Amino acid sequence: MDVTSTETELRALMLAGRNGDAVAYRGLLERLSKQLRGYFKRQLNVVNRGAVEAEDLVQETLLAVHTRGATYDSSQPFTPWVYAIARYKLVDYLRRTRISSKDAPVSETEDLSRHDDHAQVESNLDLNRLLGRVSSKARMAIQFVKLDGLSVSEAAARCGMSESAVKVSVHRGLKALARLVSKESQS
Repeated sequence: MDVTSTETELRALMLAGRNGDAVAYRGLLERLSKQLRGYFKRQLNVVNRGAVEAEDLVQETLLAVHTRGATYDSSQPFTPWVYAIARYKLVDYLRRTRISSKDAPVSETEDLSRHDDHAQVESNLDLNRLLGRVSSKARMAIQFVKLDGLSVSEAAARCGMSESAVKVSVHRGLKALARLVSKESQS
């Protein structure tokens, strides 16, 4: 499949999903998951990170696509919009984990500096609403590790949990958020 047909199909799925077509939206999320998973695995391989981190970034990106979907300008190409979000999530992950941007592909960090996050307030409201629907343990772990950028050990100390429990809570919480997003898109 060539890039043009992929762009056309993904854009059509996004627009249909935005207009209430739950099947199209689910298809969009499935297609994006596959593409983003490959993208993140390639990027993280450069800094010696693996599939677990890639999967977390896929979930974070899909959540951002959902919460910021209303900001997508349908007169513009869709895939650059998605990959701008993905690059932002990647660079944010690198920053949180204190991996030097020198170790990351230069083009990825330069593109991020041009990213305009004008929908931050709206997406924060959506995210807070969704986080309010997961367990308090998962909510705290996600807040500290994924949103505040604390290390797992720092989050464990603040939560009064073991590092393993924090990792499990983050993983389960992100899966729960993904299910909530999927349910909302079907409504």
